[in-house]
Amino acid sequence: MNHVAHWIIAIDGPAAAGKGTLARRLAEHFGLPYLDTGLLYRAVGRRVLDRGENPSDAHAAEAAARDLRPEELHRSDLRGPEADAASAAVASVPGVRAALLGFQRDFGAAKGAVLDGRDIGTVVFPNADLKLFIIASPEARAQRRWLELQDRGVAADLADVEREIRARDQQDAARAIAPLRPADDAQVIDTTTLGQDAAFAAALAIATARLGLANSDQVN
Repeated sequence: MNHVAHWIIAIDGPAAAGKGTLARRLAEHFGLPYLDTGLLYRAVGRRVLDRGENPSDAHAAEAAARDLRPEELHRSDLRGPEADAASAAVASVPGVRAALLGFQRDFGAAKGAVLDGRDIGTVVFPNADLKLFIIASPEARAQRRWLELQDRGVAADLADVEREIRARDQQDAARAIAPLRPADDAQVIDTTTLGQDAAFAAALAIATARLGLANSDQVN
C-alpha cells in the first residue's frame, strides 16, 4: 500500500546545495510528483528579458509572472549566469511571489508532491509532512555549479561563479519577503562532503523516522 500518496515534502536551501537532485530522487522513490519551483522564477526572469525589460522592475516582473504558462518551465535557456541573475531579481518582488504561490500550492494539493526551492517549508507549505533544508559551503556549491556549466559547454570562471553564489545567498537572505531560512521544524542536511548517494541516504533515513515508515511502507 502506498502510504505516501498525498505527502508534501518541502526541500529548501541555497543555490547548488544539491536540493534539486535530492528532491528528484525522493520523488521517484516515493512515487510523488516533483516540482522545481526555482524554474518558475527562472521562467519569469527569462520572460522579462525576452521583452527587453529589467527583471528588477516590479511592474514588468509581476506582469510576466501573471502571464507565465506551464510549458515555459521546459525552456532550454533557464540555466546560466544571466538566468540566475534574472531569477534572483524577480524573486525579490513581492507581487511575483504572490502570483506564483497559487501555482505551487495547486501542484502539491492535487496528488502530494516533492517541491524544492527557497521558501517551500516556510511559506508555500508551512504544514508540509516533511521539511528538509539542504546546505553546503559556498566553495563546494561554486565548484558544483562551475562543473555543471562546463558540462553544458558554458564558459565560466570558477571565481566568478563563487562570487555570484555568494551574492545570490546575500540577496536571498536579505529580501523582505520570504527570506531564505530553514523552517523551525526543518531537518538540516549539510552536503559539503556528501556525494549524491550519501545525501539521498541521509534524507531517506530522516523521512523514515519522521514520517513513521517501516521498510515495507517505502515505495521504490
